[in-house]
Amino acid sequence: MHSALVPVKSLNEAKSRLATHLTKQQRATLMLDMLHHVICILQASNALERVSVVSSDRRVLEQTQAWGAHARVEEETGHNPALTAAATRELAEGTTALLTISADLPLLQVNDIHVMIEQSKHSVVVLAPSQDRTGTNALLVRPPLALPYTFGLGSLQRYLSESRIRQLSSDLYTSVGLGFDIDTVDDLVTFRHNHLSLRPSCYPPFSPLFFNI
Repeated sequence: MHSALVPVKSLNEAKSRLATHLTKQQRATLMLDMLHHVICILQASNALERVSVVSSDRRVLEQTQAWGAHARVEEETGHNPALTAAATRELAEGTTALLTISADLPLLQVNDIHVMIEQSKHSVVVLAPSQDRTGTNALLVRPPLALPYTFGLGSLQRYLSESRIRQLSSDLYTSVGLGFDIDTVDDLVTFRHNHLSLRPSCYPPFSPLFFNI
């Protein structure tokens, strides 16, 4: 059973690096736009039996349910402990392969999900690097928690190192859809000028924030 887990911070803390350019409400709207897109892509892949969002934010969890995904309330404080607790529940509920994926991937494509799952047939760990190839925007592990969560600065090399230590086969999948995330105003401008045409037109429309920065 393949499932997906999408961690989302409190909207009060969302995209803090954009705070000098966007209001708190604008940043929350931006985050929800991207989350909606990611959920829709995961659902449209038809490759996952459950899509769950883990968050401490009531608004995030309510929207998650409205969009047809499963809402999981954070049970632990801190990004990695919260993911570990959620993955433990996924494992107990029958998940055999768990995709943990960032919520801020506006160019994510259905094919990205299919390729990662195909690679997971041959590798216990499949990693999707961030665009600077230091972070990790998606992690597919079979079974869940075969590799501990170590998200944060420099996580890609930590995951590769932990895989070697545990003698787990690993593979990388690099794509624009999984690599390009939105953290800065420059990212928003780059998206608008260079990448907007790559986004599937059939998914939820983004707010004007994506076009007016």
